[in-house]
Amino acid sequence: MERKKGYRAVEDCIFCKIARGEIPSKKVYEDDDVIAFFDVSPQAKKHILVIPRIHMEDALVCHSHSPSLLTKLLDTAIEVAKNEGLSETGFRIATNTGADAKQSIRHLHFHVLGGGPLSERIG
Repeated sequence: MERKKGYRAVEDCIFCKIARGEIPSKKVYEDDDVIAFFDVSPQAKKHILVIPRIHMEDALVCHSHSPSLLTKLLDTAIEVAKNEGLSETGFRIATNTGADAKQSIRHLHFHVLGGGPLSERIG
């Protein structure tokens, strides 16, 4: 069976396991398409990850196969930031795509960072 670029077996993907409920997480939002939860290795006072429930390798794959899902992920990230009180003082939303960007997990995810001053450096 030929696999489309960006897709692979999801049994070994940590974010797929979180989406399936096999690994516990501290969720702040979930629906049929998206889950948002606190990062276990936070890089800011508040660090929330927003992921699609289905396995999409990165933003390029998602944009090619489901641009509406990419929009929903960004909308969710903004709503999560508001709900967590980050819109009052500011927040950062970031996603990494590929090796040069240091994408650590090959499952699309948005970082929502805030809760205090962030570094001017990105990366």
